[in-house]
Order: sequence, then structure tokens, then C-alpha cells
Amino acid sequence: MAGKSACNQKALHADRTEDETMAMKYLDLAMTESVRRAQNHYYGHTAKIADPPDRDPLGEAEVEFIAARDSFYLGTVSETGWPYIQHRGGSAGFLHVLSPSSLAFADYRGNRQLLSTGNLLANDRVALFLMDYANRTRLKLFGHARIEDARSQPDLVAQLSSSDMPAKVERVVFVEVVSFDWNCPKYITPRYSIEEVEKSIARLKSRIADLEAQLCTDPI
Repeated sequence: MAGKSACNQKALHADRTEDETMAMKYLDLAMTESVRRAQNHYYGHTAKIADPPDRDPLGEAEVEFIAARDSFYLGTVSETGWPYIQHRGGSAGFLHVLSPSSLAFADYRGNRQLLSTGNLLANDRVALFLMDYANRTRLKLFGHARIEDARSQPDLVAQLSSSDMPAKVERVVFVEVVSFDWNCPKYITPRYSIEEVEKSIARLKSRIADLEAQLCTDPI
């Protein structure tokens, strides 16, 4: 297998070691003949993917990364060929890793358009895009998804749902992961959640409080 590019190496968690290799199945699926023609046109050569596996299971770094995310983007394709991207958010870890090749999340009542749900009835292929803006890291997944009515899975709904979500769970979405890829951080603009900002300034607040208390007790 080919090694990771230098750009991809920078994007990985510190847990990942230098002797690990990229998930070749992701590249095998993504690099179609038209993609190779574009590569050849602009760079004079095409990527070579030799003997890719049937699928690439998630490793420890991928599982930890997914468990820490509070949102992701879900890509589906309609029966007329149009792609559709939808944002999904919740508490950190709402996208559950059931096994090295299986994910699941509770799907709540929304605007009732059901575009992603309808698309998956015609084509079960999905792409997931997970971002860690603060650390300029992103993980992409290819997989096959299926949807089950929440009413038929009460125990699983209880396991996957979050108490801080007021909406009703209508569906459970399962994703069988085929492969994944870590992206280069070069053009990711760092952004921070309120929780991340508060965590980073907690020491400053503590120091300010100590100084203010010292001013109150020190003689003038």
C-alpha cells in the first residue's frame, strides 16, 4: 500500500503513528476514470491504487475522533442524480460507533421534507464529512446507510437519543462504513465553539480573580 501524503500526516491525530497507511479503499472508490483523466490533464500522471481491500475498518484514532464530534455533514444522491448535503448536530458523540465498520445516530423530527431519507430509499450510498475546526482536522467516510422507523427500535432509540434534544426521534440511521480518509489541514480556518473558548480562557479568568482578590487584601 502507498504511504500517507505529508499533508495527510499533518491532519491526523497524534495517536496515529508514522508507519500507518492511508485507507486505500476510499481512494479506490473516489478515483474514477474521469478523476484520473483530470489528474493526467493537470499533473501529467494518475494515482495508482494497487490491491485495495474490500473495506477499511475504523481504527482507534477514527473512533476517538468520531466520539468527540458534535456535528457532521451527510451527503446523499437523489434518484435524479442530484447530490444533497445535510447538517446533523447534537451532543458530542451523538454519532455512535457500534463497531469498527458500523455507525448509528438518532434522527429527529425536522422540517418534514425528508430529503435525505427519501434519497436513501433510492440509493444507499452516503458520504460523511466530520470537522474539527479548532484543531484543523477533518475525516471523510464512505458507506452504505439504511433507515429504520424509531417505533420499531425503542431500545436502540433510548440508547442513541440525547436528553437535551427536545424533538422527537423519528428514525434511526445506520451507516456501514466502507472506508475513510483524513484530509490535509492546509485550508481549514480555525473556529471555536463556546465550550472550547470558555475552556481556553478558564485559566485567564482564574488568574484575573486571583489578582482582584490580591488587590482587595493588599494594603494601599
